[in-house]
Order: sequence, then structure tokens, then C-alpha cells
Amino acid sequence: MGVEAAEGADGADQRALGEALVGACAAAGASIGMLYLPDPARRVLHLAMALGLAREFALPWSRVVLDDSIPVADAVRDGRFVWLGGQEETARRYPRLGLVLPYDFALAAAPLVPAPQSGAAGPTGAGLVLLWPGSHAPHLTDRERDAVDAACGRLANHLRRAADAGHPARPPALPVMLRPLPPPTPGPVEAAAAMAFVRRLPGGNCALDLNGTITFITSEAAELLGAPVSRLRGALPWEALPWMDTPVIEDHYRAAAISRLPRTFTAAPPNGRHLRFDLYPDDTGISVRITPVAVDEPLAPSAPTAVPAEPSPSRATALYQLMHLAAALTEAVHARDVVDHAADLLVPALGAQALALLVAEEQRLRIVGFRGYTAELMARYDGIPLGIHTASTHGLRTGEPLFFANAGALADAFPKVVIGDDMAAWAFLPLIASGRPIGTLILSYARPHAFVPGERAILTSLAGLIAQALDRARLYDATHQLAHSLQTGLLPRALPDVPHLEVAARYLPAAHGFDIGGDFYDLIRIDDTTVAAAVGDVQGHNVNAAALMGQVRTAVHASAGEHPAEVLARTNRLLTDLEPGLFTSCVYAHIDLATRTAQLASAGHPLPVLRNAGGPAKVLHLPPGLLLGIDPDASYTAVEIPFEPGSLLTLYTDGLVEVPGEDLEDGIAAVAARITATHGRHPVGTLADDLIGQARGGAPRTDDIALLLLRFAQEGRTA
Repeated sequence: MGVEAAEGADGADQRALGEALVGACAAAGASIGMLYLPDPARRVLHLAMALGLAREFALPWSRVVLDDSIPVADAVRDGRFVWLGGQEETARRYPRLGLVLPYDFALAAAPLVPAPQSGAAGPTGAGLVLLWPGSHAPHLTDRERDAVDAACGRLANHLRRAADAGHPARPPALPVMLRPLPPPTPGPVEAAAAMAFVRRLPGGNCALDLNGTITFITSEAAELLGAPVSRLRGALPWEALPWMDTPVIEDHYRAAAISRLPRTFTAAPPNGRHLRFDLYPDDTGISVRITPVAVDEPLAPSAPTAVPAEPSPSRATALYQLMHLAAALTEAVHARDVVDHAADLLVPALGAQALALLVAEEQRLRIVGFRGYTAELMARYDGIPLGIHTASTHGLRTGEPLFFANAGALADAFPKVVIGDDMAAWAFLPLIASGRPIGTLILSYARPHAFVPGERAILTSLAGLIAQALDRARLYDATHQLAHSLQTGLLPRALPDVPHLEVAARYLPAAHGFDIGGDFYDLIRIDDTTVAAAVGDVQGHNVNAAALMGQVRTAVHASAGEHPAEVLARTNRLLTDLEPGLFTSCVYAHIDLATRTAQLASAGHPLPVLRNAGGPAKVLHLPPGLLLGIDPDASYTAVEIPFEPGSLLTLYTDGLVEVPGEDLEDGIAAVAARITATHGRHPVGTLADDLIGQARGGAPRTDDIALLLLRFAQEGRTA
């Protein structure tokens, strides 16, 4: 095998690389070869040239980020040899690759490192990928591994010499597609004999190149397909024949071209005649034999089936479900979302009747979600020790899936296990994320189910996608819970009880993200008739904001009871001395129930809302004041207002009133109108829940909310 031409090839260096790649495939017996070169400016690998592969297959893999979970990225990034012995191993270890190429092949990926005897040092940052037909054994032979290592050394040495000479190899704009030399051209007599041989075969015959283009077709084949030879030769079948333009037919071609394995399928042209297509691929193209099939003539199964099976989805349907699930999982935020997406899409699409997701926690299997099982049954299996040898724990120890076509197969493998789910077939799939098993996905079928190799690979790929999404979601849930616990731990555990004062406080974290907010509220009892109330918002949503929030609360406590303007001034001086780099808004109220007055001061905070008994709620236009933490010499002004029995004072942070695209004043006015409509008819706790509910049910929020309601109770009224 040699290089006939390289599209875009320019210069001896590129030709030498192409010849080395062709030689590597020939020496290792590989059917496909791909050479990746590094991008000098970023952590990216570019496909420089490929052999034995259609361009449309190569383009999706023409750019690989080094941090991607792709064999060549792992090989180059980690400096190690990657071997995938077949379809199931590919699906298990690289779900993304198994999703896009759900075909049977073996693959090796290796970094290009100069041979020791060359005297060059260090990796080149380039990588080599080789594929073997699906008929290849699960392991490389010593001869094949030696051939791969030698090829890597030769390619690396060439790249190193080119770099040392001042003209390093750069990836081209598009991958160079290498073509093998055509076989020797037969003489006239031999060609005539070959044509006579072809025409004597029953049915019709045609040939496709690796791109799928029809390069040869007999008149018999054209007649069966219902189109003239002139229209078919040089065309793609699914473009020349609209009835062949289906994902299923094109997928059969792709499977044959990638796996290099024979393939058979049937299709029906518009004339109603059923045709059987037998595909025979090699490194130069695909030979296709077309024969008519009677409608009632059964086709021989591609693999023996030991038990009656549930109807399996077509590969096109399965791929659609994979893509649908992959898209849905990218939006899954919580573990519950992952369970719902998996159950909603997988159970009906794959013909299963039940699903369970289990994760390993503290040396036990914990159920995070299920569908189709009873809660009582799941409770029996929740908390199984990982040390017990069961089908559910097998994947956590070995990383290997288990498939049982019937109850007898499961009982033979695990005789001590009691089957209590009334199912007849099972798939136990390890959930592998970041190279480590984190749990098990169980799919159950009501009738015996034969898991053919293609279906096993698809299910394994699905488990990999679910595992990665579940791992992210559980991390999010754990981090979100930690953030929420820290946030609420910095807020008052309980508010003081003050005679004749009804109080309600609420805190609601932001709707998106798991960062810690800086919003806070506080109520400080000074004596039996006097309290200090504060609500504030520290800039930012992180640990620093939460820490500063704690310091602001401490400073307010230290000065509570002083004039509100002095409290804010002292707190401001403390924050500027700390130089946190964050600013804080705050409103502080000193309420004296004995004198029925309240004094308020603001440091750049949203305006409070006051409703007096029997009247509408009104916005208190306080002097704005400078945010805390900017100018140590800033001063603040307090305003005194009447605070009669029945009056309600509402303090809040901007998350309650901010709506994207709307003015802040409109949001404050809406809150005031809500208070007017509901105040006096409900306890303050109910009103607080109503205001939070309104904020929660509106536009998506990006900020947290702190809310503090204080009502001077009228005589005879209780909260």
C-alpha cells in the first residue's frame, strides 16, 4: 500500500508523513489511520491526515481539545498508550465516542515520542490513532504492538527533525485524506473475464468507494433499484434514490465502512419489491450484492437468539434516543433531574419496564431514583453493602456490565440472590465517571430479552452519559447544600421575642448557581420596648461575601442602640479598615414601641415600605447614603417616622424587587401594592410567604432574597 496522492499535500515533509502513516497501517494491519498535530497556540489537537476514512467521518474529529475524554487526547495529554478492544469497551470507557460511532472496531491511540536511539528528547505533542476491523481480537498481538511503537517512533523522529530544521509541521486547514494506490489494472482479456463473472452472479452488483459514491454498477442492479446506470454511477445512493434517503440505510453503510465487517439489510423501493443488500467492505471500498426477496420469505437472523426477545428499537431510533438523552442531560442540574430524564427517555425507548439508579456511598449502595419499581421493593435493596457479591455491586468492583437474557441466567450467575421484582431480563450497567465506577444502572424487562452486541454497546454508552451527568449533579447538590447551610448558619438561628411586635423573616437563595450569597437580616432586642432591625446585601456571591456579611452583622450588633446614623458610620469605618474589596448596602431601623416612633438610615439600600393601620403601603424615601466600605469618612442621615399600632415595616434586599428588563421602582411599587392588598388579613408570616412566593413565581431570579417584616401589634391581636 502506498500513497497515490494527498489532497493539499505540499512538500517533501508532508509526503514523508503520509508515507509513514500508510506504512504504519500496513505494518500493524490497521484499516484506518489518523495523525494528529498540536496547535502551537492552544491545548488542541488537529487531524492532519487520515487514511482509509471518508472525509465526512473524519471532520467531526478534526479538532480535539486535550481535556476532552477522547482516546487521542488522553494518549497525548497523559503520555500513555490507549487500547480499546471492541465496541462494548469503547462504549464503557468513552461514552461520547461510543455514541457517535456505535460500531464494532478496535482502536489504539498513542503519543508520538521519538525513538530512544534517535537522540531526540521529549514528546512532540502529536498523536497517532489506528483502527482495526471489528473482527480483530480483543487484544493486540506482540507483533502489532511493536509495529505501532515503531510507527510512533518514525513519525515522531520526522516531526522532531522538521522542527529542528526550522520548518515544523503545522496542521493544515482541512485534514489531508490519503488514498491507497489502486490495484493493478487488468488487461483486456482479464477485464472481460471479470465482467462476465460479475454478470453471471444472480441479482445485481455494484461498488462504492469509502465515501459511499457508486463507482461501478451492473445494469441488473440498476434495474432492481429502478434508475438508469447513468444516473447512479458517480452518485451517492441516498441522494440518487430518494427512497434510500433514510438514517437506517445510511447507517448500514457507515457501519460497514468503519467496522470493515459484512452487513446485510433489506429495503423496499416504491415498486413494492423487497431487496436484500449484502455489503462486503475492505480498505478500498464496499462491494454490494442486490437480490430480490419475496415479501413472505424470512431472513436468516444475523446472530442466533436463545430466547424470545422483546422487539428492540432500530439503530436509528436508538441513536435518536441517545442524542435526545445527551441533550437533556446537559440541562440536568440536580440528581433528581438526571433520574427523571433517564427514566422518561430510556424506559419507553428501549422497551424496558423498570429502571433504578444506585450510587456508592460509605461502602453501601444507595438508591437515588427509580421508575417502574415499587417503593417497598427499593427500600429492601437500599443500603446493600458493597462487599456483598451481587449483580448490583459487580460493576463497582470490575467496571464491567452484566446482561441476563432470562431469570435462569441470573440465577446461574448469582444462585444466592432472591429475585423479587417479577421481571424476566436485566442489564446491570456500571456508572463510570472520570474513570471510576460511582454506581449502577439497572434496566429490567418484563419478558426474556436477548441483548445483541450492538444493543449492549448502546446501553453501555447510555450508562456512561448518565454517570457523568449524575456525578456533576450530585456535586452540584452537595455544593449547593453546603452553601445553603453556610449561608443559613450565618443568619440568626431565631429572632428575639419582643412584646407587641410581630416579626417574620425569610431567606431565599438564588434560583441559579450554588454560590453563597451575602444577603442578611437581623433583629436585636435592646430592651422590652426597643429593638434594632437591619437588612443588608454584601456585593458578590462567594465565601468572601458570606464572611464579610458575618462581620457586618457583628459590627451592627456592637453599635446597636446608638443613633442609626452612628451605627452605619461605625460599621462603614470598620469595613473600610478591613479593605475587603467588597461593598455593602444596608438599612438600619431603631424602633421604640414606647414612643411609637422609628428612626431609619440607609447606606445605598433599596427603600423600605411602610403601611400604617388602615392606609395604603408607601415607600419611605430615605436619604440614600454611600455604600459601606467605600469612604471611611462617609456620613449618614436618619429619618424619624411615626410607628403606631397596626403599622407594618418591610425591609428587604433587591432580589425581592428586581425583575430583568424592568425598573427597580416598578418592582418596589409592586411589592407595596401586594402589601396593601393583603396586610391586616393575615399574620406577618403568611404575608412574608406570599411576598416570597410572588418573587419565586415571576421571572427567573439571579439574586438571593432577605426579607424582614415588623408589625406593631394592635391591642387584642396576636401573630
